[in-house]
Amino acid sequence: MDKITTSSVDDRDRADESPATVDDGTARPDRTNRRAALIATLVALPITLVVAGLTFAQLTPDAPAPAPSPSATTARAQSTAPVEMTAPALAARPATLCRALLSQLPPTLRDLNQRPVTAGPEQNAAYGDPALTVACGGAEPTVGATDDVWRVNKVCWYAAEQADATVLTTLDRETPVAVSVPRTYGQPLQWVSPISDTIVATVPSGGDAPAGCQG
Repeated sequence: MDKITTSSVDDRDRADESPATVDDGTARPDRTNRRAALIATLVALPITLVVAGLTFAQLTPDAPAPAPSPSATTARAQSTAPVEMTAPALAARPATLCRALLSQLPPTLRDLNQRPVTAGPEQNAAYGDPALTVACGGAEPTVGATDDVWRVNKVCWYAAEQADATVLTTLDRETPVAVSVPRTYGQPLQWVSPISDTIVATVPSGGDAPAGCQG
């Protein structure tokens, strides 16, 4: 009788190629499938962490914005106390013109708020701290032939330098108007521009303007 031989394929090899079964016939997981699942898990984990990190970053509130640094447009601290000014007696005509001027002056000059004055609110005004002042009805200055004069918005001004301010006085109006600009405010002619517009509207021109202001 011929001898019956077994297959050349080892049982363990067959176990690697197909699911093994337990005695009750239930299939066991394939080792190859377990290895592939493990590799997929290891690859997916870093990706999941990256996605979670990006999502957290998007949900995290932005850092608070830094406080704005001081600038030219930032409101400066200003006193509201009355500004010391004198109020010489005026004749009827100058008093009328000064009242008209003071009633039309703007409540602010650039970033300077108007402040009360100790005397003559019908002829004096003040803005900011240190105070920029407007005085109507004083004396017109004497101007030399070679002195500089400035025309700003159709008003002729003469500038006199003092220790802490530049005093600009009109030279071509019925009633002189003097504006004292503290040196801390920079170029004084820039500050008389809106005041010049009000002067043109309320105080008529008068007298002979210097040659430098004609035209």
